[in-house]
Amino acid sequence: MKKQIIVASLALAFSFAHTPASAQTVNVICSVQAEWCNLISTVYAKTTGVKINMSLKGSGEGFAQLNAERENPKTDVWFGGTGDPHLQAAEVGLTLEYKSPSLPQLQSWAQEQAKQSGYKTAGIYSGPLGFGYNTELLKKKNMPVPQTWADLLKPIYKGEIQVANPASSGTAYTMIATLVQLMGEDKAFEYMKRLHKNISQYTRSGTGPIKAAARGETTIAICFIHDAPGEAMQGFPVLALTPKDGTGAEIGSISIVKGAKNLEAAKRFYEWALTPAAQELGAAAKQFQVPSNKATKVDARVPDFKKIKFINYDYAKYGASAERRRLISRWEKEVNSLPR
Repeated sequence: MKKQIIVASLALAFSFAHTPASAQTVNVICSVQAEWCNLISTVYAKTTGVKINMSLKGSGEGFAQLNAERENPKTDVWFGGTGDPHLQAAEVGLTLEYKSPSLPQLQSWAQEQAKQSGYKTAGIYSGPLGFGYNTELLKKKNMPVPQTWADLLKPIYKGEIQVANPASSGTAYTMIATLVQLMGEDKAFEYMKRLHKNISQYTRSGTGPIKAAARGETTIAICFIHDAPGEAMQGFPVLALTPKDGTGAEIGSISIVKGAKNLEAAKRFYEWALTPAAQELGAAAKQFQVPSNKATKVDARVPDFKKIKFINYDYAKYGASAERRRLISRWEKEVNSLPR
């Protein structure tokens, strides 16, 4: 499959190749899993002749880097990661308005992401939040599979759950925003205080918990469920589900950095990332989000959104910088400071 996609990308690349690109460079912060980042870098460089300097960062870390570099940007494009920090970057002027001619080809949620940001970002994929779990450990420890958010509070799961730290991970911030919208803010924070007692570790990266669950280092992960099939493909005993009482979803995004030193190269990479051939690289890298381009072939392992109970996630409100800072600060003070 990977070879077929690379061939398709090669064919596509010639449509971008009318302008000589051999001397061009594009600097990209990549906030998806390493295998996907590396495949993007390899395919794009080979098919266009453009050198990619790829830096792998979680979405929270990606935002922090752009903010730190705002007076002298060293990055041209920010690819992937949860949409909330992309919206925040747009709000505080870290990214450039760019209304792609490809937008009509995208799913409605991706177009809405672009519109909400003032066309400073666009959706490239979406994926639901849920629970990953190690099937062998659950069986060995005689634990039931958690089906709802409330289930995670059961004493039997004490020390058996991992989730990322929202200060560095967009995945974990999506969890906070989801719980606040599902339960109401005060009840959500009471819930997270109780959940804290069952958490063994807050990881730096949003993919850390599902990798730990797959390898038997924890039993349950709060994660984006599209990360589980890739671990299972490697032979790990891991499955995932979405909670029956409702969940949120990320809209992974792409943004051009304001002040990008390689602006034309950044725009070409941006356009390429919105094409079906580029988006099919996700599944080739064992990543199973829903792609934003409606013409992209969807892998059978991609979660079926029609079978998931979603909340009406307010991306504009919870992508705002003040709201994000406030909720993370409250989590640090009221949850993360507690003993376990």
